[in-house]
Amino acid sequence: MNEKQMQSNYIKIVGKINSNLEYSHEVFGEKFYEFFIEVPRLSETKDILPVIISERLIHDINMDIGNYIVIEGQFRSYNRYENSYNKLLLRVFARDIYVPEENQIDELIKHPNEVFLDGFLCKETKFRTTPFGREITDMLLAVNRSYNKSDYIPCIAWGRNARYCEKLEVGDRIKLWGRVQSRNYQKKNEDDVYETKTAYEVSITKLEHIKENNRKKNEEGES
Repeated sequence: MNEKQMQSNYIKIVGKINSNLEYSHEVFGEKFYEFFIEVPRLSETKDILPVIISERLIHDINMDIGNYIVIEGQFRSYNRYENSYNKLLLRVFARDIYVPEENQIDELIKHPNEVFLDGFLCKETKFRTTPFGREITDMLLAVNRSYNKSDYIPCIAWGRNARYCEKLEVGDRIKLWGRVQSRNYQKKNEDDVYETKTAYEVSITKLEHIKENNRKKNEEGES
């Protein structure tokens, strides 16, 4: 990954392989595969995250289900045309992968899910309160990628950060740190049957709102 990409979109996750490899696509003769990784949270729950990886990175890696791996790369978005509309897919794009030593695992899983994004707000923020009284602001961040492409990443801020982000405007530049989380929800299909879907988003733990000639900082530890 070049330095510019590292500065704007970086993710590192540690966890167990949760599924077998499945063929995804091919670019200039290089095959890419998808699989899921189980990443622990500080609580007892886990995030099940989708990963895209090149065949050249895994030729000497044991990709058996249950094995611990460490992945570094980017959190990317892809458009897929399904049922007459575009669907935004979110994936961890692996740039590097390695198998940790047995004595490294306990230390690595203390910080198993870290992401940094530097991008621009591309949709109006949405402030809401959960039934349990937690304040949340939903945001969509556009992060520049090579070849004039952008990744569109859903992000959520909590508490004091949520109240701060509610006032942000489209076009504002944001730097943020957090973790990628998976969340199940129910959606009604064309047959009026509810299906369980999974959403992926960045849960923000710290952020910087960058303005021309003025930088404002606002941060809050994740609750």
